[in-house]
Amino acid sequence: MLRLRGREVGARELEQIRSWLGLHREWSRRRLSEEVARQWDWRTPTGQLKDIAARDLLNRLEARGLIRLPARQRRGGGPIGRGLQNAGPWPLSLVPAVPARARSLSQLLPLSWHQTGAGQPEQAQIARYLCAYHYLGYPQALGQIHYLVRDSQGQDLACLLFGPAAWKVAERDQFIGWSRPQRQSRLSHLANHSRFLILPWVQIAQLASHLLGQAVRHLRRDWPARHGFSLWLVESFVETERFCGVCYRAANWLKVGQTQGRTRNDPRHVRQDPRKDLYLLPLAPGFRERLCAPMPS
Repeated sequence: MLRLRGREVGARELEQIRSWLGLHREWSRRRLSEEVARQWDWRTPTGQLKDIAARDLLNRLEARGLIRLPARQRRGGGPIGRGLQNAGPWPLSLVPAVPARARSLSQLLPLSWHQTGAGQPEQAQIARYLCAYHYLGYPQALGQIHYLVRDSQGQDLACLLFGPAAWKVAERDQFIGWSRPQRQSRLSHLANHSRFLILPWVQIAQLASHLLGQAVRHLRRDWPARHGFSLWLVESFVETERFCGVCYRAANWLKVGQTQGRTRNDPRHVRQDPRKDLYLLPLAPGFRERLCAPMPS
């Protein structure tokens, strides 16, 4: 009996997954993970299928040699991802005809925040911006809250994405002080700041830290509405070879450690990713007491 992503996986569950793999060889990894979440009734409090969690569980089972998943599929012939499949043709250029001149932050205010959803043109634009200008590209959109920020004149300034927190991070877990069962039960009260892009033609002093401060106020309201859990802590990983994290410190985030440079599906513990500084921002008084409260018997 294994316990992965808070789910117990024993002989019965393994046989069920293997039978789907044998009977439906045409299924993609995505289709299989959706079936696992549906059959196991693995859902968020708002009723959404935990497709990403199921896919991560399947990857972990494959890494242990217990199953063999279908080959990964490349959708659309490139790294753009599902977020752009129905977005229409790309514009000739994403850069404005007349780039905004560097101004003071006060001249941009008030900023307007647009939370976008699947199928909306703003989300497709965010995906385009991230593919064009963010070194990590556009992530898996499921579970991500998308924000497009515009200035008082309606010009696009920045994109911010927040998604599910990393399943296990040693430095974060030590900072919180919770046990493994507590983490498995309460991880949904944490969010991960997965993407932060200020468009390259926008060069405004103090804009980054201002955006981080405003983002948290929006996220406090939007996270429970989207995921069904109150939000108590936000995390972000800053690649040390590229950035120094000044805007996070200016926005009162806490640097609590550094990753070891391993991916989450790395059973051999071989360094694969660049090292990243870990920043955390507590959002609730007594967040440790809430996250580390005794488990119900």
